[in-house]
Amino acid sequence: MIRCVGVHKSFAIGDRKVHALRGLDLEITESGFYGIMGRSGCGKSTLLHLMAAMDRPDSGEIFVSGKPVHALSERDATMYRRRDIGVVFQAFNLIPTMNALENVLLPGLLGGDNTKELAKRGMELLDLLGLDDRSTHRPEALSGGEQQRVAIARALLYKPAVVFADEPTGNLDSQSSNLVWALLARIADEQQITVVMVTHEIEAAKHCSKVFVMADGTMRGVIDTNEEGGLDAGGIATRTQHLLGASE
Repeated sequence: MIRCVGVHKSFAIGDRKVHALRGLDLEITESGFYGIMGRSGCGKSTLLHLMAAMDRPDSGEIFVSGKPVHALSERDATMYRRRDIGVVFQAFNLIPTMNALENVLLPGLLGGDNTKELAKRGMELLDLLGLDDRSTHRPEALSGGEQQRVAIARALLYKPAVVFADEPTGNLDSQSSNLVWALLARIADEQQITVVMVTHEIEAAKHCSKVFVMADGTMRGVIDTNEEGGLDAGGIATRTQHLLGASE
């Protein structure tokens, strides 16, 4: 489903060269809800952006659903982002002059597709996410949690095999955050898709089947949250600290 091999990425900041990823390897072979965690600056968001073809690696290979993401042309990368994957950001990125359903259909509008055909899919998604009665409301009339659920529906419009979520609950309160995490886990399970979420919140990791732990631009280990009958937040935190401590 997802394979990263020897991925390097660096950025120039002034006269300094900052290495965000240092030969990182990652493999996900089954659908499910996965987390990527690590301290600030470890490179987790950079990795997600590369997998979503929003940037290119300096070297290494990235395959998502069989596509060589690292080698896509600009045109193919645009189509890949529009049709093959879904992306959810911390900022909801909704158009304020459009209602909820119109925001869900936005990728279709940009692609010139028949929105009448997509409208049925859009309403099904809003219903799935508990927003069928909010379809005609504009973002200003929606709570933060509702806006993020609209953004998730938009990411699912073309039935992608993979959804990438970059700190999707960073702007939400704890109750809304728990709802979003539970929804992402349910969507991954019921629709048999792969959801990969970058997060720094241990509570979020409880909803993931596996958590990949990063440090200094490399992958340090994987935590199976289902081991020993299921890890609580404390168990995940302990294992995360052990992996991070082992890297120092």
